[in-house]
Amino acid sequence: MFLITGDIHGLRSAEDLARLSTTYEELFSSMTKRDYLIIAGDFGLVWDSSVEEIQLQQWLEERPFTTLFIDGNHENFDLLSLLYPVEDWHGGKIRRLSPSVMQLMRGQVFEIDGKSFFTMGGAESYDKQFRMPNISWWKEELPNDREMREARANLLGHRMQVDYVITHCLPSTVQHQLFGENSMYPDNRLTNFFDELNEKLTYQAWYSGHYHRDGTVLTNPKMHIIYQKVRRL
Repeated sequence: MFLITGDIHGLRSAEDLARLSTTYEELFSSMTKRDYLIIAGDFGLVWDSSVEEIQLQQWLEERPFTTLFIDGNHENFDLLSLLYPVEDWHGGKIRRLSPSVMQLMRGQVFEIDGKSFFTMGGAESYDKQFRMPNISWWKEELPNDREMREARANLLGHRMQVDYVITHCLPSTVQHQLFGENSMYPDNRLTNFFDELNEKLTYQAWYSGHYHRDGTVLTNPKMHIIYQKVRRL
């Protein structure tokens, strides 16, 4: 079984804790560590290495499912790269926080239980001018040239066809349709890259976090925004 939800922001709110426990308790009760919950960015549980954060990481490890997450824009990229080495898993690259909590890295294609997933985390913080570099904001929130090349190469290796696309933000054209061209969500190299992919890639469904709402893009019913809901793939 595969489930997906949106930003959990370090599980610092009662609502986010409830989402991964009591709100969907009946659904989670049927899961095992061979089932997966995917978090579409802004995971936020690698932020300051505080006692509270370590306890929350352990709480998540003890949930009945395996947690897979992509990065968003609100992550401590320094700590992620410092504490968790890269390893191979199901055809792609991950960072393993604990036995059943893993970051699905950018530009990867994973083959899991007969389904293929393209993962590309990252987004641009609209409020970065009010944040402190390398304390509450990191330039690594957007992918570098190597990550973009790796994404293109991996997709070409899969003939530009996957079952699911998991990203934190959406293509530029979709952001314009949803929020207007002068919204708080700027065009950038990543959203423009997603425009390119949306034209060339064959997929069953595309899921994105970031926008703090739940819904389906009316002009593309295969494209979904996920936040507080937990959906089954």
